[in-house]
Amino acid sequence: MIERLVAIMARLRGPGGCEWDRAQTWSTIAPYTIEEAYEVADAIARADVVDIKDELGDLLLQVVFHSRIAEEAGAFTLADVLTAISDKMERRHPHIFGDTPDGGHHLWEEVKAAERAARGAASALDGVAVGLPALTRAEKLQKRAARTGFDWPDAEGPRAKIVEELAEVDAAASDDERLDEIGDLLFAVVNWARHHGVDPEAALRHANAKFDRRFRAIETAGGDAFAGLSLEEKERLWQTVGKGSD
Repeated sequence: MIERLVAIMARLRGPGGCEWDRAQTWSTIAPYTIEEAYEVADAIARADVVDIKDELGDLLLQVVFHSRIAEEAGAFTLADVLTAISDKMERRHPHIFGDTPDGGHHLWEEVKAAERAARGAASALDGVAVGLPALTRAEKLQKRAARTGFDWPDAEGPRAKIVEELAEVDAAASDDERLDEIGDLLFAVVNWARHHGVDPEAALRHANAKFDRRFRAIETAGGDAFAGLSLEEKERLWQTVGKGSD
């Protein structure tokens, strides 16, 4: 079935095809690729099977689109992409596809590290994508550093760092300093969450969803007059109505 999608993309990009599709490059469609990945995650979070199927199709289209651009440039083809990921999955599961004894799942990171070294990686942090959501990238950077022994022994270290960074935010004398110190504060919070075994990205998504539900609840309770209510009145609604939406 994927051949049909490949043929559709080839026609869209070919002579007489779609003007918009023909004008795209890797860079211009990269934001759409990221957006489609988030829409898959959203459909999964809502447990909407129909939407999951639809969004996975949209994400697959992005892979075909990128591969078609590469093929036109003589760089690689979709077949090359499929071969590369198949080779990688077999290489990273030697306990399944090789002669390593069962229970070798722990080798995953060792194999990945060997792959990075083979590509000439100069740092333990090499390969952590810059385009990741900031909280996720912070956690991955911290985990990579931790593998080298650069890590707090327990959660007390990052907790103390949070207190320290809060004081430095308060002491910031300019917008640039404040930006820098709040960044350090967020990084410390991610570290603290990691030491508690909490995924910071998932935690913030949960908090966002909770705020969304509670705010909509107090908007409904306040009716047409909501915007004109005082902050104290809105806070009372938040405490009484909002919590009931959790």
